[in-house]
Amino acid sequence: MKPFMVPASVRHFATEETLMKVKTLTRFWFRKWVTGTFLLAGACLAGWIGVAQDDDTDAAAEPEADAAEDEASDLVNWVEFGVGGVFMDGGSRAEWQRLHRLPEVFGGITGFHYQRDLGKDWQLGIDGRGVFDSEDYSLNVNVHREDRGFVRVGYEQSRTWDDGAGGYLPFDGSWYELYDTELYTDRGDFWIEAGLTLPDVPRVTLAYHHTFRDGTKGSTIWGPAIGAGLPVWTDVRGIVPTFLGLDEERDSVRVDVDHQIGSTKFGVGVRYDTGSIDDTRNSREYPGQAGDAHVTTRDEVDDDMVNVHSFVESRLSEKVLFTVGYAYTDLDTDTAGYRVYGTAYDPDLGQRLPHPGTYANLMGGSSMGQHTGTMNFLLKLHENLQVIPWLRLERQDISSASLYQQPADGLAPSYEAVSDRGFLEVSENLDLRYTGFKDWVLYAGGSWLQGDGDLRENWDNLITGGNLLQRVTDDSRFAQKYTAGANWYPVRGLNVSGEYFHKIRENDYDHPLDSTSNAVGSPNRYPAFLRAQQFDTDDVNLRVSVRPRSNVSLVARYDFQLTSLESSPDNLATLENSEMTSHVVSGGVSWVPFSRVYLLGNLSYVWDRTDTLASSATATVADSQNDYWTATATVGYALDDKTDLQLQYMYYLADNYFDNSAVTVPYGSGSEEHGVMLGVTRRLNPRTRLGVHYGFFDYSDDLSGGNLDYQAHVLYTTLSYRF
Repeated sequence: MKPFMVPASVRHFATEETLMKVKTLTRFWFRKWVTGTFLLAGACLAGWIGVAQDDDTDAAAEPEADAAEDEASDLVNWVEFGVGGVFMDGGSRAEWQRLHRLPEVFGGITGFHYQRDLGKDWQLGIDGRGVFDSEDYSLNVNVHREDRGFVRVGYEQSRTWDDGAGGYLPFDGSWYELYDTELYTDRGDFWIEAGLTLPDVPRVTLAYHHTFRDGTKGSTIWGPAIGAGLPVWTDVRGIVPTFLGLDEERDSVRVDVDHQIGSTKFGVGVRYDTGSIDDTRNSREYPGQAGDAHVTTRDEVDDDMVNVHSFVESRLSEKVLFTVGYAYTDLDTDTAGYRVYGTAYDPDLGQRLPHPGTYANLMGGSSMGQHTGTMNFLLKLHENLQVIPWLRLERQDISSASLYQQPADGLAPSYEAVSDRGFLEVSENLDLRYTGFKDWVLYAGGSWLQGDGDLRENWDNLITGGNLLQRVTDDSRFAQKYTAGANWYPVRGLNVSGEYFHKIRENDYDHPLDSTSNAVGSPNRYPAFLRAQQFDTDDVNLRVSVRPRSNVSLVARYDFQLTSLESSPDNLATLENSEMTSHVVSGGVSWVPFSRVYLLGNLSYVWDRTDTLASSATATVADSQNDYWTATATVGYALDDKTDLQLQYMYYLADNYFDNSAVTVPYGSGSEEHGVMLGVTRRLNPRTRLGVHYGFFDYSDDLSGGNLDYQAHVLYTTLSYRF
C-alpha cells in the first residue's frame, strides 16, 4: 500500500492538529484492516464450524429437548455479535464519550472464543473481539503443548476519549471551544511469544512486543485570557483549553532461560527496549484579545534500554526457602524540542510571533545505570508461624545535559544545563504470619529504608560565559512502616478483618554550594531551599462480610487515612505544609428472595480533604475537597426458563464546586449523574441467545457552567452463538 503523503505546498500551512491526523492516517487504516481481517476470519471460522455441525445434526434424528440442552452445555466455543448507538438529547457528546467510552455508533464482534485439539496433545486457542468505531480490538492465538512448548501471537487496541475542555468563569460566562472537542487516544500492543518447555532441559522463552499511543487529549495546563469587568493586573485567568498531540512507540525484545536441578531453580534473562516520543502541547493565549497567540511546545525523546537479570530459588529444607536476584539496567536517552509562538500551531517562519518564552535547538540526553539486588527467606519456624525476612539494595547514577537557545532567535544566546545525580538505598522488610489461634489469622510486618544521594547542577550562558545557577546538594532519607492486622472467622458465614499501618519518611538536605542566597528577604531562594521534610501517615481499614442466610450476603468496609507533611526551609522555622484526611465508607448487599429474582446493591461515600498553609495565606488557593457518592442497584428477574430481565440504576454525586472566580480560576468537581439500564435476554435455542438493552443517562456539571451537561440514550443488541 502506498503511504499517504502531504504535498509540500500544503504541509507548511497545515495546523498541528491536521498534521497529527495525517501522520496517523496510514497507521490507523492499517490497524483497522489487520484487526478487521483477523476478526472476520474468526467469525467465518465460527460460522463454518457451526453450519457444519448443524448439517451433521440435521442428518441425524431430531434430538429431544433435554438432549439438546445437554449438548449445548458441553459446547466450549462461542461468538457474540453486537451493534448499538448513542443518541444525544443535546449536550456534550465529548464529555459522554470521556466518561462512558461509547461513540455515536458501534458494532462488531464483542467476543469470540475457539479451542480445539490439534492432535498429539497440541492445543489451539483463539480469543478475540472487534468493535468498530469504539476501536476496541483484540486477537490472541495460542498454540501449546505442556511438555513441548508454545507460540502466542496477539494484538490489542483500545480508545479513550477526552472532552478538551478548559475553565469557566461564572461572572462573565467565559468559555472557550477553539478546536474539535471530541479528542481521543488510541493505545495498542502487538506481541509474539514462543517458548520451549521440554522436560529435564532448560526452559527458554522469547518475546517481542510493540506498543503505541497516539492521538490527542486535553491538558490541565490551560492558557490565559482576560476576564471582563475585573481590575487591571488581576483580570487574567488560565481558562483557555490546551490539547496534547501524542505519537509514542516502544519495541521490546526479551529472552529468558530458567532450569531446575533438584530443589534449586535458577534463571537468567536479557531485555532490550527502544522507544520514541514525539509529543506536542498546543495552547492558546488571549484568544481574540491583545496578545493572541498559538503556542506549540514539542518534546522528542528517543531511548534505548538494556536490562540483564538473574535469580536463584532454592528449597534448603522443608522449612526454609531461599531466593536471591540481581538486575542491571542501562538507559540512554536523547532529547530534542522547541517552543514557538505564532498565528497557527507549529507555525512556519512567516507565521511566527516574537516572544521571550520561546526556545529552539534544544538537544541533549541522559544516561542511567542501575544495580538492584534482592534476597529473602521464607521460614516456617512452626506449623503456625511463618516469617519472611527480605533485603534489597539499589544503586543508581544519572548524568544529564542539554543545550538550547532562548528566545527562538538566531541572535539569541545559547545555554547549557548539566546535572549529575546518584544514590544508594538499602531496604529491609520483615513479615510474620501466625495461625495458632482457632478461627484467627494474625499478621504483622515492618519495613525500613535508608538512603544517601547527591545532586550536582550547573546552568551557564555559553555566549557570555556567565553562570546562572550552581548547586551541590547531599541528601539522606530514612523511611519506616509498621503494619498489624487480623482476620477473624468466628462462625460460618461471618468474616471480620482489620489492618493498621503507620508510615514515616524523613528527608534531610545539605547544600554545600548554592548560588542563590537563602537569607531572609532573598528574592530567589530556589532551588536549594529546603533543609528537611517529614511525611507521617496513619491508615486504618476494617471489613465485615456476613451471610445471615443462604440467599443473603452483606459486605461493609471502612477506610481512614491521615497524612501530614512538615518542611524545614533554610533560615525559617519548621512548618506543617499540609494535612490530608480521607474517610471511605462502602457497603454491598446481594439477595435472592426467590429462585427467579435477585437483587444487588452497592453504596459508597468518600470524604477527602487537603488543608495547606497557602489556603490560609491567600484567597487564590482553596483547600482541596474531593467528596463524592456512588450507588448502584440491580434487579434481575427470570420471566421463564428462556427469558431474563435486568434493571440497573447508577448514581454519582460530587458537590465540591467553589466559585472563587473573583480572585482565581474556580476548581472543585460539582457533577451529578443518574443512569438507568434495562436489558432483556432471550434464549432462542440451546445454542443461540439474543439480548436487547436500553439506557438513559442524565449528567450535569457545575464546574463547566453547564457546557458539559448531557442527556444520552443508549440502545444496543447482542447475539451470541455457541458451537
